[in-house]
Amino acid sequence: MEIRQYDRSGPASSPPPPPRRHPRWLRRALVTALVGGAAAGGALVLLPPPLPRTGPPAPAAGPQAQARVRAQTLAAVTTGVPAALPDLAALIGQQERAVRARPRDARAWAVLGAAYVEQGRRSADAAAYPKAERALRASLEVRGADDAEALTALTALADARRDFPAAKRYGEQALKLAPKRWAAYPPLIDAYTGLGDYEHARSTLDRLMGLRTGADAKPAVMARASAVYRDRGWREDSVAQLTDAAAAARTPAQQAAYLTGVGQLAWERGDLAEALRHFEAAVRLDPARREARAGQGRTLAALGRAKEALAAYRAALDGQPDPQVTLELGELYESLGMERDAEEQYGLLRDRVARAVSGGVDEELLIGQFEADHGDAEEAVLRLREEYARQPGIEVADALGWALHRAGEDEEALTYASAATDKAKGGGVRSALYAFHRGMIERELELAGPARRHLGEALQINPYFSPLRAPAAREALQELGEVPDEPLPGDLS
Repeated sequence: MEIRQYDRSGPASSPPPPPRRHPRWLRRALVTALVGGAAAGGALVLLPPPLPRTGPPAPAAGPQAQARVRAQTLAAVTTGVPAALPDLAALIGQQERAVRARPRDARAWAVLGAAYVEQGRRSADAAAYPKAERALRASLEVRGADDAEALTALTALADARRDFPAAKRYGEQALKLAPKRWAAYPPLIDAYTGLGDYEHARSTLDRLMGLRTGADAKPAVMARASAVYRDRGWREDSVAQLTDAAAAARTPAQQAAYLTGVGQLAWERGDLAEALRHFEAAVRLDPARREARAGQGRTLAALGRAKEALAAYRAALDGQPDPQVTLELGELYESLGMERDAEEQYGLLRDRVARAVSGGVDEELLIGQFEADHGDAEEAVLRLREEYARQPGIEVADALGWALHRAGEDEEALTYASAATDKAKGGGVRSALYAFHRGMIERELELAGPARRHLGEALQINPYFSPLRAPAAREALQELGEVPDEPLPGDLS
């Protein structure tokens, strides 16, 4: 099941691009073009033409309702709050018309760029990201280097592309310019987390929570607090913050996003009924919430409802070809013995990763994870070493440790697996997958006691964490046997 091509530059048999060079080349080419003369007027001609109307028009809402939705969507995209895809499309059309009419309007460019970022994230379409960068650079050309709104959106864009060093640079600039603007904090927290800098992530959250924010901001602030608390291993606090955020949400799209997060937290602790309830509620509120549909898929699979799980995954990928969800679906097919369908998904993964890379997304982590389990483990190690050197977050440490294990380098693998699971060194997140990886590495090193402990921990955290790996954990534990009785302290018998 080896898929080795991730770009569009050659035939299917050609090798993948060298690690990191292709994404960096894309970014360098884009920045060079912009710096070399893409002022606001130049950026204007790079906008796509207006999309033709297809099908009958939707029933028109009243003027007051339309104005309210426009105001809510504008506020959402300029502060990084979730927005509905149809409302985003309408706002983008409005802003494209605005910058054509007023090409020196920096705010119009900044709003357009932020809307493109949110559209790309919501639809898993990285083609929106170069458009976002052009618009945001145009805003900077007009307003200058003190454009905190454009810099905040550039931070969010870099986060979406998994370019956390760039996100940190933009985010710190934005925060320095506008330390009382709450919207500058969440994307910078994400950047610090992606870099494995959990101390700065926590201190930045403390600063954010110390600000005076209005009712519109409170749900987003609570959601960001939930993410940081999760990374610290504070499950109950994380759930409480996100549940409160969902209750205080101002729009159905916001509430759906936060309910999806509550569902994911329930899934991570193996509470299937609770997870499914929240995912279904999120889909009812926002049918385009692909993360909720994917959550339904993994939960239904764990419940043994394979046919419904497959349908939910397909719905998650309908028009929103997320590479990570594609990999999940492929592994579900594989667990069901449907090898041909799994191969098809792994083939689609190649194309979807290529699209993301062409939009400037750093997909080295996902490529490394895929290669480690389904392709060339040595290729995975090469890519993930460079990724870890650049942005050493816990997720990359875990992936690199597992790739080293799959490549037969178990002693070094344990170093990274330990970093991913050591609460004193990392973020403290309780992950069944990370514990599984560490346990399997320890098993290979004949460290039976630690292997039993970590494999058991993985199944205790979430007995259903993966359709392929949870059964492997149970099988490995059975092979390791029961823990032998150990004498109590002072017992010399």
